[in-house]
This record gives sequence, structure tokens and C-alpha cells, in this order.
Amino acid sequence: MQDFVRTRVGVEAYVEPPTQDTGATLLLIATTGEWTRRRVPDERTAFDVAGSLGVPVYNVRFTGYPQRMRDWNSRQRRR
Repeated sequence: MQDFVRTRVGVEAYVEPPTQDTGATLLLIATTGEWTRRRVPDERTAFDVAGSLGVPVYNVRFTGYPQRMRDWNSRQRRR
């Protein structure tokens, strides 16, 4: 995760709540829309990790996913 933050511009973190199939996750999204997702033990840990990375952090329940991530995913599917 540190490498993703160090090698991308404008990374923001989004905390995803646990679902029936997966536990809580931390999603890092760069300004390009490129992203990476990692499981974390719980949402509190996700917020702590984002804080230690020094990036803005949001709860996806309240903010939703940024359009740049959806745009990046669409571009990747067309390849």
C-alpha cells in the first residue's frame, strides 16, 4: 500500500464495510482512477492504516465511489 501511495498522484482511501462474502477492505484510488484494494481486520483498522499512509480517507457508505474509478474500470475493460 505504501508503494501505491508513493508511486501515484493524489491517492485517497475509501473504507468499505464488511459484506456477507468479505471482510472490511481499504480501497486506494489515485487521481487517474487506478485503484488497489486490500482486506483489513475491521473498519477502524482501515481508517488507521489510511491515516498512517497520510492520505485523505472516506467512508464509502457515505461518499460512494468516485467517478474516476468507474471511468478507469471502463477504460480497462475496453482494452
